[in-house]
Amino acid sequence: MTAKILDGKAVAAKERQRSAARAADFVSKFGRAPGLAVVKVGEDPASAVYVRNKRRACEECGIASFAHDLPATASRAELLGLIHRLNRDDLVDGILLQLPLPKGLDSTEIMDTIDPAKDVDGFHPTNTGLLAQKRPGLRPCTPWGVMRLLKEYSIDVTGMRAVVVGASNIVGRPMALELLLGRATVTVCHTGTRDLQGEVQRADLVVAAVGKAAYIPGIWIRDDSVLIDVGINRLPDGKLAGDVEYAAAAERASWITPVPGGVGPMTIAMLLSNTVDAALARKGVKGGP
Repeated sequence: MTAKILDGKAVAAKERQRSAARAADFVSKFGRAPGLAVVKVGEDPASAVYVRNKRRACEECGIASFAHDLPATASRAELLGLIHRLNRDDLVDGILLQLPLPKGLDSTEIMDTIDPAKDVDGFHPTNTGLLAQKRPGLRPCTPWGVMRLLKEYSIDVTGMRAVVVGASNIVGRPMALELLLGRATVTVCHTGTRDLQGEVQRADLVVAAVGKAAYIPGIWIRDDSVLIDVGINRLPDGKLAGDVEYAAAAERASWITPVPGGVGPMTIAMLLSNTVDAALARKGVKGGP
């Protein structure tokens, strides 16, 4: 068996076109573009690349991007003051805080300060709670992007035995909530899981979100299952690799996401979608899918 590719790059392009059309419609109705403020603290090289890509994506979709780059020496008071100003700024519909923050700054405290209505990352406890209560508002971009990708390829998770490997607040936990909304039967694996191999081998759908290259042997992937690899890990030779041994897994799975070109592009695409949704909601218009 050779797995078919879940082409996140192609699906993300379609989603970005949709966001561009919605942003243009917003401009025609309200006289301004949806606005996204991107806050970066310090000079982390990876963060600089991510922020540059996000700002470029905004420009391509007709979303106004407001850059706020603070030095690594910025104090807690300076950063909180900026967030409070952005919360009150009527031109700003979404606020994105690029992580990680420099040492000494509490990312949880800062993210909790963001207005939930402008939380386009979907990380605020209010938005996480709404997702848990089956009343999703602004949804975490990576899990939401995974669901959008599955939908594009007509993969219905209803009744599937889904295993999420990784329990982070950014991917693992909200991914489990999204799959529950899709009526899958969900198991979340973490450092306390006793039989990770067995859990993965029994799964119809595996979502790997560990952040360690080739953490899951490809031979664990069950024949004819669906594999979503969220991991993006840089190897010593500079190449990118996922959390699962790709070659071996691709011989067994029915569908698989490549790394790169799988989940990564979907994350940015759903960020843009969330920004337009937030702008519409702030105008009293339901803008969700």
